[in-house]
Amino acid sequence: MLSGRRLDVLDPSPLDVEIEDIAHGLARVARWNGQTRGEHIFSVAQHSLLVEAINTHLEPQMSAPWQLMTLLHDAPEYVIGDIISPVKAAVGESYKSVEIRLLAAIHIRFGLPPETPAPLHRKIKRADQIAAFLEATSLAGFAREEALKLFGRPEPLPREVLAMLEPVSAAEAEANLKARLAALLG
Repeated sequence: MLSGRRLDVLDPSPLDVEIEDIAHGLARVARWNGQTRGEHIFSVAQHSLLVEAINTHLEPQMSAPWQLMTLLHDAPEYVIGDIISPVKAAVGESYKSVEIRLLAAIHIRFGLPPETPAPLHRKIKRADQIAAFLEATSLAGFAREEALKLFGRPEPLPREVLAMLEPVSAAEAEANLKARLAALLG
């Protein structure tokens, strides 16, 4: 990692997880394999911020640790990249087990339980589906009807959340993610 840490992907240690590495990596990983409109990619860092904002909007009483787990839901992708769902399904359990071990190490590093509690996991999935619908229709060229079939009908969201769909530079995405992580970590 750029921080100088050596992260064993197959047996990750929480001691080798750094906020700077996560923010740097996620800001440079493209959602939709980079097949989006705009001058900049829509990064996994931006997606993570969007999902956390959606979840917090839908669940305004959500605790800071649950907001942090939401924000970190795709954090393993700073190491393994963003693989589209059909490929993940084809690769199977070996990919999923690496992803689960990385997420557990990340959670432990930040004082969270290794596994996301089932009620929160369902809430993250719902927010992730809403984000996917918005990204698909706003950035990735999907027709609304196609996105409705794939992702379901999204909840209405305030303008400030929808404004998060504007792709920004990697440097800005990294800074935004670091700032939100710092705010949640206190």
